[in-house]
Amino acid sequence: MKCHFCGGEMKKGKTTYTLNRSGYHLLIDDVPAWICSQCNEVYFEENAVDIIQEMIQKLDAQVNKVRQVAIV
Repeated sequence: MKCHFCGGEMKKGKTTYTLNRSGYHLLIDDVPAWICSQCNEVYFEENAVDIIQEMIQKLDAQVNKVRQVAIV
């Protein structure tokens, strides 16, 4: 597999997925991915992306609940 950016060789590995949203930050270590040996561009596996997207949706809902908690 070749990198779309530089043409380097893509190799299987694991990397960190990072998301910075308004109000929270998500960091997931050891996510399976293809990593370019030349420029370090990362392509995540499709099934990992599906799981992460589901996680983000649930986390968004929970963060919204926390924001609605009344201070007494």
